[in-house]
Amino acid sequence: MNKEKTLWITRTAVFIALLVVLQAATAALGNTIITGSVVNMLLIVSVMTCGMMSGLCVSVISPAMAKLIGIGPLWSLIPFIVAGNITLILTWHFIGNRHWGHKHTAQIIALVVAATGKFLILYIGVAQIAVPLLLGLPEPQAAVISNMFSIPQLLTALLGGGVALLVLSPIKKAFKGGRG
Repeated sequence: MNKEKTLWITRTAVFIALLVVLQAATAALGNTIITGSVVNMLLIVSVMTCGMMSGLCVSVISPAMAKLIGIGPLWSLIPFIVAGNITLILTWHFIGNRHWGHKHTAQIIALVVAATGKFLILYIGVAQIAVPLLLGLPEPQAAVISNMFSIPQLLTALLGGGVALLVLSPIKKAFKGGRG
């Protein structure tokens, strides 16, 4: 295995581990806005620093890992979460890496489009399909889950993306320095 592959595997594994550990740590605070923002920030940083395949691996593996350690959602919601994460990753990869005029124009566009896309996937998938048609939950529990997968998802994707924009440059510089 060459050095680049080893570095990619290592960095991807670190992002998965960081995501699960920080998700567990912030979940203990009981604030889904903080937890969701941290998750989205790490997803975005993974794709923007390590590439699309790394971001996709993190976005697919992390919800299942979170569930396995007891902090994830219902198993039946994980495919919707993965779909939302993949939407976020692909948008950042295909839009956020472009250079349109000002240095950060593409990243700001990626932030808005990715957050909106992830929100729509989760809202339609969970609140409009899974909860009413697949889960058969009592109304109070259904309402809580539906609310968790509505506007808070847009907010956490926007906040996580905003934080990612702040940390991307220093992390990219650190990664370039590590290739020496």
